[in-house]
Amino acid sequence: MHALIIIIIAISLSMDAFSLSLAYGTLNINKKDTRLLSFIVGIYHFFMPLLGMLIGSLILNLLPISPNVIVFIVLLFIGIEMIGESRNPHTQKDMKIMSKRDLFLFAFAVSIDSFSVGIGLKSISNHVILSALTFSFSSFFFTYLGLVLGKKINNKIGTISTLCGGIVLIIIGIIALFT
Repeated sequence: MHALIIIIIAISLSMDAFSLSLAYGTLNINKKDTRLLSFIVGIYHFFMPLLGMLIGSLILNLLPISPNVIVFIVLLFIGIEMIGESRNPHTQKDMKIMSKRDLFLFAFAVSIDSFSVGIGLKSISNHVILSALTFSFSSFFFTYLGLVLGKKINNKIGTISTLCGGIVLIIIGIIALFT
């Protein structure tokens, strides 16, 4: 029963990575960055719950800022950048190479929820490393899937998909801010 709960949590944690990857995939990023971003998201989803378990409650007591505010700021920044990209017709034809900053900001934004899950992880399972590995593999898979599908959408409908992707990221950020 605990394994099923961990799998359900892993899939749930991966859904924001999937939806944001779907939007981000419309930037037509290259295959290398698709794999690298998926890997980084997987790594973040391994370490963030462990960090959440170790220091999460300490940090939440010291800092009065909500994790949702951080997610909002990061998604707003990425969304605005994507909208700007959609207005430049030259960037859509070529494969986009993401900056390292973009890769790490994206991975951080989609793994904040793993940090908060980590705070209560010990109460769910005694196998925290196995749980973190499950979160990691699930988020890697769904991030990769979202990026690939986003690229296919971009190939079908072009720059409008990047504009829509940027708007979706901003809306998701606003929703995260108020939930």
